[in-house]
Amino acid sequence: MTTNEYQVTGMTCGHCEMSIRDEIEQIAGVEGIQVSAQTGKLAVTGAGAIDDAAVLAAVQEAGYLAVRSA
Repeated sequence: MTTNEYQVTGMTCGHCEMSIRDEIEQIAGVEGIQVSAQTGKLAVTGAGAIDDAAVLAAVQEAGYLAVRSA
């Protein structure tokens, strides 16, 4: 199992979290999503490699900006 972590800017509430979750759920291979408006953190888990470009595009589609955490 692989987990990639991201820092998301612009989230302020549960609706923000839900918007991001809804977009990321559409990415093939994603098995788990943890997102927190309070901390600005996003963790995406999958059985194989996670497509960073797809995750970043999904976050942008939801109206936010994200960068991969080190």
